Amino acid sequence: MFSRLWLTRTSRRRFLRRSPPFFLAYALTACGHTAQRSRLSQAQTPPQEPSSRLSPTPACGDGGPTPSQTPGPFYTPNSPLRQSLLTPDTAGVQLIVTGQVLTTECLPLANSLIDVWHTDSQGAYDNDGNNLRGHQFTDAEGRYWLETIIPGAYPGRTRHLHVKVQAPDRPMLTTQLYFPQEPLNERDFLFEPALLMTMQETAEDKLENKLAHFDFVIG
Repeated sequence: MFSRLWLTRTSRRRFLRRSPPFFLAYALTACGHTAQRSRLSQAQTPPQEPSSRLSPTPACGDGGPTPSQTPGPFYTPNSPLRQSLLTPDTAGVQLIVTGQVLTTECLPLANSLIDVWHTDSQGAYDNDGNNLRGHQFTDAEGRYWLETIIPGAYPGRTRHLHVKVQAPDRPMLTTQLYFPQEPLNERDFLFEPALLMTMQETAEDKLENKLAHFDFVIG
């Protein structure tokens, strides 16, 4: 009985001593075969060519649709169809605003209505006529081009442009656009950083002009 128990324990110890090298060798051999198969598979697979058929994605921002804002009390319908809001009597620093109307998938929205109105350089709206009011339609690429002036601020508000955007078969977007580095921005209760235009300055015929850009994203 004792000898049989001793043989059993001895057999287990021998098995345990011999097992690790056996399994280690088996594991190393299996890994070697796997790595060899992987190298053969990679060698047999032709390299992937970079795709040259994809069109670049338009820059439409990552913040979702353009935020809406109140039209305020000074909107009037039936503004003139025009890209330039300037007349011979318009005083102020000239401003050109460009951009696109896009879907949330960054697709251009052609033939979108863009209606703009704002104050004159002294901060007053023309509520009797169509001074500094006008609408236009985007081209086949959803682009618009607006010529006007930098609006003046009036009590309680920073400088801004009022805009209505109506893409075909989509809801109307009513919003406002703001100017960067305006001291009154942070004190304006309606100011929204997502509605800031990007701006640069240029000199033309010794007159200072302002160039601004904003893309409207319609949900």
